[in-house]
Amino acid sequence: MDTVNFKRRINFSWLFKMAIRDSRRNRGRLLLFISSIVFGIGALVAIYSFRYNIQNDVNQQAASLIGADLTISGNKEPDVKMQKLLDSLGDDRSQERSFPSMVYFIKSQSTRLVQVKALQGAFPYYGELETTPAQAGRSFKTGKNALVDKTLMLQFNARVNDSIKIGNETFLIAGVLNKAPGQTGIASGIAPVVYIPLQYLDKTGLITTGSRINYSYYYKFGSKTDVEKLAKKLAPQLDKAGFSYNTVEGKKEGTSRSFADLSKFLSLVGFIALLLGCVGVASAINIYIREKIQSIAIMRCMGVKASEAFLIYLIQITGIGLIGSVAGAVLGTSIQHLLPYVLKDFLPITISVSISWMAIGQGILLGLIISILFALLPLISIRNISPLNTLRLSFDDTNTMRDPLRWMVYLLMLLFIASFSYLQLDSWMSAVVFTAGIIIAFLILTAIAWLLIRFTRLLVMSGWSYIWRQGFANLYRPNNQTIILTVSIGLSTAFIATLFLIQQLLISQVTLSTGDNQSNMILFDIQTPQKKGVAELTRKEGLPVLSEVPMVTMRLEKVNGKTAADAKKDSTLNISQNAYNYEYRVTYRDSLTPSETITSGNWIGKAEPGKDIPVSAEERFARRINAKVGDKLVFNVQGVPMNTYISSIRKVNWNKISTNFQVVFPNGSLEDAPQIHVLLTHVPSNAVSAKYQQAVVRQYPNVSIIDLGLVLSVLDDLLGKIGYVVKFMTGFSIITGIIVLISSVRISKYQRIQESVLLRTLGGSRKQIFAITAIEYLFLGALSALTGIVIAIGSSWLLARYTFDMPYAVNFLPVVAIFFIITLLTVIIGLLNSRGILNRSPLEVLRSNA
Repeated sequence: MDTVNFKRRINFSWLFKMAIRDSRRNRGRLLLFISSIVFGIGALVAIYSFRYNIQNDVNQQAASLIGADLTISGNKEPDVKMQKLLDSLGDDRSQERSFPSMVYFIKSQSTRLVQVKALQGAFPYYGELETTPAQAGRSFKTGKNALVDKTLMLQFNARVNDSIKIGNETFLIAGVLNKAPGQTGIASGIAPVVYIPLQYLDKTGLITTGSRINYSYYYKFGSKTDVEKLAKKLAPQLDKAGFSYNTVEGKKEGTSRSFADLSKFLSLVGFIALLLGCVGVASAINIYIREKIQSIAIMRCMGVKASEAFLIYLIQITGIGLIGSVAGAVLGTSIQHLLPYVLKDFLPITISVSISWMAIGQGILLGLIISILFALLPLISIRNISPLNTLRLSFDDTNTMRDPLRWMVYLLMLLFIASFSYLQLDSWMSAVVFTAGIIIAFLILTAIAWLLIRFTRLLVMSGWSYIWRQGFANLYRPNNQTIILTVSIGLSTAFIATLFLIQQLLISQVTLSTGDNQSNMILFDIQTPQKKGVAELTRKEGLPVLSEVPMVTMRLEKVNGKTAADAKKDSTLNISQNAYNYEYRVTYRDSLTPSETITSGNWIGKAEPGKDIPVSAEERFARRINAKVGDKLVFNVQGVPMNTYISSIRKVNWNKISTNFQVVFPNGSLEDAPQIHVLLTHVPSNAVSAKYQQAVVRQYPNVSIIDLGLVLSVLDDLLGKIGYVVKFMTGFSIITGIIVLISSVRISKYQRIQESVLLRTLGGSRKQIFAITAIEYLFLGALSALTGIVIAIGSSWLLARYTFDMPYAVNFLPVVAIFFIITLLTVIIGLLNSRGILNRSPLEVLRSNA
């Protein structure tokens, strides 16, 4: 007999032939294994392609997003020195005033809060105001005309040449505004725009003390001007005056950054689908290798080295992984055509769709890495299969827990998950937490499965019927699939349920109460002489005056003696530069509202004459300026400095509809300051709301009104669109989870063939085997789904508590639905697996699977 040379060189040509030959009868199973990653790869390739296309489109369309070479804006009127600087810039210039105000549609006698933009000049210099008719975007500035957003035109059934009233002035609708530079569909739904010529702004009577107006200046330069260099040179002067600037390059960077955040979110959702695919790959290959023990042991008897046997199956997995990755890349390239449509309301640019070979290459490489990495764990066990396994076929006899390569593979898996998570989250802490969560979920599911195996050994009693004893015995007997199926089904359920719960929390978070005792209409910009008249008009219309709140505009000058210049020079102060540039609207009162809670310090409701004024700071505002109780602040109120100190810090529930403020002064401090007033009331119906708004706008055209019922409908529409995007992306995870579930249960068929055939041979009826199988999969599916849901509730609570900072509540109806669907799906697939065995004779089944 010839001796085997175990020191021979590896013949890769022979290994490839053996891999192909061995896979002939198993290619269907291998394709089922790798189908788990197809949708995950497809999602990521689609998102990567979308990212690359968006980057190219932003680079090409950045100028049309800003509409000019340079924009300068601020929320206060420039002084003489600043105005002189603004007038000296550019070869061509335009200016704009924008502010919220009510518009009155004369024909329908309807009102709506809009964003009025009073424009002068040839802006936009790049792109255009897209209107119907087309020429209206330029011609409206020649007379007392207006461009009205298309959402308003549709809402109030208005037409071109109808009239609208803004303040004291009536304008002719010259055209329908379809799109403006940088405007998105979402933005027009939330704050619809009405353009009017700047020369008629003063006649509206809307520019008064306390009016919230944004001043914008647009410039076009010749090709020889370095706009970026000029903007950086102007930056110190603009900062000092409280103005900001933007350029084409700046807009390009900002837009790219915003889209990068969007693509990272979408990529993370795709990555969850991919992780589910990883679970499917690992569990499927594990069972596949179990089935191959006898074949591998026979090859070992014939002189094949352990390393050669390992490489044979590694080649198989790599080849099928490549096919799955290419299929995923093709799917992703097709799906990317849908993303611009799904996200169209969130995009201010026109997105092109083209094949990104970089994205396809990344997807295929990622698929190969996952196929190999997550298949390595069961594959390395091949090295420990000896010729003795031709007689002793139990895989459990092959102990690999002490194998150092096994732990190295575990480490590589963790590094892969953590690294990829970091690329999406851009934070090692978040990536570590995400990875730790997956590890904890895996360990919990493994522990549950292990306890189930031990528990069922003790649970099964001899007095039970044979079917129940046999069904439960399948959970712990040799070659059981309890741990594999519990982990794969449980993780799939956990991922799917977590996505559903978080989506539900985000969408249900913005709910507005419109009960009888809650305000659902807010009137603001009420001048002090108008305060009494507006309140009387409200009561005359039969409506309650729930609250009247004064509001004073001011700026922050110093924090503990440190000015904006000091904070800019010394970054260790940790004071946000924006805190000094922001125009604060504060109030004064002697008590807290129901939406406020003191977290530190003491509330003081009355100021003492001649002393520093105690103020209460909202906690996030305090963090931005790095302040605590006792710190001193100096505010500028219309040129008058006010020395204050923080007496308390409040937590404000911003989700509650009420007049919430970042800074609250006590009574006896701001009564003599220039101020406007806010009034809150409750309207019982849309008809009463329309009548009341018409009465207010006719008598007080400067007063703006927020109808919370209308806001709620706009938010519902917005959240519906966001929910559609989330559902579209989570669809990949759900489909992948179902595929993992199907493949995990499907491949277990091959482990149960011999046992079922043996039962058939010993006289077991089809009905008995069917019942035994149903009991096994019912218990497995129910326990796995329940454990996954518990993990999902825990992880969604952590996300709600520490990431989204919102109250947590579970709607158990969809959770129960997920539980029953997963359980039922597991049982159905398990029973379908048994049909081929039950409908054929034992000898035929054994021959077909030999």
